[in-house]
Amino acid sequence: MYYGHFVGGVLEGSAFGTSDTMSETPNNFFLRKWVMRQYWRMQQSQAVVSLILWGTTITLLVWPLIDWRFTSSCDSGVCFPVEVGPISSTYIALIMIFFSVMLAVLTIGFLYDRVFSLWTEWRSVDMERNPYVTYALSPIWALSFALQAEILKRTSPDDEDMVKQADWYLKWCETYTEGEMFARAVQQWDKDLGETPTFWFTTDEAMQRAREIKIEDED
Repeated sequence: MYYGHFVGGVLEGSAFGTSDTMSETPNNFFLRKWVMRQYWRMQQSQAVVSLILWGTTITLLVWPLIDWRFTSSCDSGVCFPVEVGPISSTYIALIMIFFSVMLAVLTIGFLYDRVFSLWTEWRSVDMERNPYVTYALSPIWALSFALQAEILKRTSPDDEDMVKQADWYLKWCETYTEGEMFARAVQQWDKDLGETPTFWFTTDEAMQRAREIKIEDED
């Protein structure tokens, strides 16, 4: 039995109502997915690159304001030697400014974490927007819920309400055997453990569709 269809692993269709993405053509979907994959790859280094860029930029902005203090023409206020041993004091000053910026960023991060605890609200919003925390099922969770539902059915066969709810759980789990996420799981299980059996909450056709989905991560 089939209750809906997936786009990008998230269920859409009759099981959860209509969605704006249902009108997308396959080409539009794959283009969006390709773009988001490249964006995801760039994000992996975003934090480190941002810190380096911020430190370098601020260092170069601050340096022209204080560079005269590291020259022989400095004759007022705080002056520094032109050289410290064999090393030009300019290099030492630039390094100190850079690490001062890093320390300032670390201080802000400490305040963000330990004083204001803003990450708690950010995490709350992040979880609310994650379909696999609110209504969708990853393959591992689908197996877990289906197993619990099957146990409930077999241990409470005379409880009609419990059986009805267990059937709903199994229907929910079966619905999420369609799409790339379940296909990834099945194909990896096939590779690591041999042929994956047809689970009690799905069908041979769904398992075959999962094996036939072409997954391209190297685009």
